[in-house]
Formats: sequence, C-alpha cells, structure tokens
Amino acid sequence: LKAIVIDCPKTFDAPVADPERFKAAAKKFAKILLDHPVCGQGLPAYGTNVLMNIINEAGTIPTRNFRFGRFDKAAEVSGEKLAEVATARGGKATHACHPGCVMRCSNVYPMPNGKVCAPIEYETAWCFGPNLEIGDLDTVAMLNYICNDVGLDTIDVGCTLGVLMEAGVMPFGDGQAAIAALEEVVQGTPLGRVIGGGPTNAGKLYGVTRVPAVKGQGIPAYDPRSCKGNGVTYATTPMGADHTAGYAVTANILNVGGTVDPTKKEGQVELSRKLQVATAAVDSTGLCLFVAFAVLDNPEGLPTVVEMLNAQYGINLTVDDVIALGQDILKVEREFNKAAGFTKADDRLPEFFQIEDLPPHHTKFDLTDDELDEVFNF
Repeated sequence: LKAIVIDCPKTFDAPVADPERFKAAAKKFAKILLDHPVCGQGLPAYGTNVLMNIINEAGTIPTRNFRFGRFDKAAEVSGEKLAEVATARGGKATHACHPGCVMRCSNVYPMPNGKVCAPIEYETAWCFGPNLEIGDLDTVAMLNYICNDVGLDTIDVGCTLGVLMEAGVMPFGDGQAAIAALEEVVQGTPLGRVIGGGPTNAGKLYGVTRVPAVKGQGIPAYDPRSCKGNGVTYATTPMGADHTAGYAVTANILNVGGTVDPTKKEGQVELSRKLQVATAAVDSTGLCLFVAFAVLDNPEGLPTVVEMLNAQYGINLTVDDVIALGQDILKVEREFNKAAGFTKADDRLPEFFQIEDLPPHHTKFDLTDDELDEVFNF
C-alpha cells in the first residue's frame, strides 16, 4: 500500500464547535510560533535544511555511512546554499506546504534538466549528501526526485546506498553512480529490488554488518554517539529508527526546552521518554511536528494546543489528559509490536555504535540495555 487518497472538494470547512474560541486560540498559537527563533526565523528563512551547518558544526552529522561526525562539503548542500540556488533559478527558498502554515519551511528547487524537485528536506540533503560523501546539491536533488517519482522514503534509500557503498558496489562520493543505481529501482532490476528492500536487507545480501537501522528502518541524520538522546529514541520507539518520534536534538543541540549534554548518557532516557510521549500526543492532533520547538520553550504552548482542541471538538481536555493520550498511544503501539513478534532485543542500536568511536568527539553510545528498557516505565 503506497497511499490512501481522500478527494474532498472542501478545504476549509472542517466542523468547529466554537469558531470564535478556536479563532482566538489559533491566533495566539500562531504568535507563539512566529515569536520563536526556530519556528519564526530559521525555518521560514531556510527550511528544515537550516540544520545542515548547525548539525555539522556540532560534530553530529553522519558521514560516510556513519563513520564520521563532520563533512567538509556540508555547506555545499546546506539550507543556505539551497536558498541561494533555488532563488537564482526562479524557484522558492521556502514556501508553505499547505494553506495556513505560518512556518513555511518547504521549498521548490529547479534542477538543471528543467525538472523541479519539491522539496529537498534536511534529512534528504543529509542522506544523499554527507552520508554518501556527495557535496553537490543538484545530485542530491536528482536522487530526491527519483524517490518522489517512484514512491520511496529518502532516509531509507540513503541508508541503503550507504550500505551498498560500504560493500563496494559503488564508490563513496560518486553521485552519478548513485543516480544510476536508483534508476534501477524504476527498471525493477535485481539491484533495484535490493535498494527498494531497504538497508537491513541490503546488508544481509552483501554481508555488511555496519548497517545503520533499527527494526529494519534506516537511522536518520543525527549520529547517536554525539546526540545520545536521539540514540535512545532510535532504539526504543515502536516505529523503528525515527527521529520524529522523540526529537532529542532540541535539548541535546539546539538548547530548546532545556539543555542535556549530547555526548553524555545522563538525562537522555528521561528526555527521550518525555519527548516520545509529547510527540505521540501532538501527532494525533494533526499539527506539524515543528511546532514542538515553540511548544517546548513557551509555557503557554501546550495549553494553547489544548484550547484549540477543546474549541474545535466541544470537549474539555486538560494538559494532563493530552499527556495521558500520548502515553496510551505508545502503549498501544508497543502492544502491536509485541503481537507482531518484536522483543526487547529489537529496542537496540546496531553494535558498531557501541564499539566504534565517532570523530570529532570520539564518543560511543554507552547507554546500557537496562537503561534503554526504562524508557517506557510510565
């Protein structure tokens, strides 16, 4: 199943129990977003790829299939570079991905061949850029375009190409070889089927043990050895390696919602737990996850979300009710996984993160199995 499409002639006619109350809460929430430096300045200026230079500087950008934490050509595939090139070619550095969005962090990137890639997100720029040691934005855009056209997840494909480069199928840094390999997915060749099968299958087929994946899902653009809160999330979220399930980059690197040292294990379990609960709740509202930056920093953020929910549906939720909702969602997801055959052994990172140092910090992922098993103690 690729997608479920709901074709509705009406866009703005969702029923609202108390329109005036909802309008007031929504206006307040929009101001909370616009007053925040990430939601109101960074994302509207450069989109999600504003993170490229920040995460590279932090020494956390997975490079050459997670061997290094910095990439010397990161600036060439950054949000700043994307905005410059997209604007020069008549595209859009940023725009709203749907009517009503005040953050406007999507983009429209015209390619040299006359086609348009929309958008190039940070995760995609990373997995086809630093992860493969490719420092050319047009190559990243073409790989992104093929994934959009075929219906493939860019993070999983980027991780799979990294595994294939690790196996010697193609050289690291060879953008044209990566494009040619991805085009084989369209053709349905044996190699194309391997790429379409994801990083874990590719590792098994080529005998590669350095496979950045949890529960079969490719690990995203933050190395768990120098952003350990995200490492906890990758390991334990029911989704598999998913940064959006508990985005600890907030406190680990961006100093949003507090500060937790990204290179030390202290505080990471609690951070990931709280973020996974909050994220499950926010996801269920239909709000974009990026509102979390402002919600974590502004004490009025979550209460305003609750006010919007109450106004729309004519209910009387409290903040505690919403937190309990997040906990219930995670419990259901974990019960599903258990019924599907997953165990505690699946809530772990690949071994190489625990035995290999990550330059430039020279840190390992050192949280124990017992500590990871504490995440869902609620």
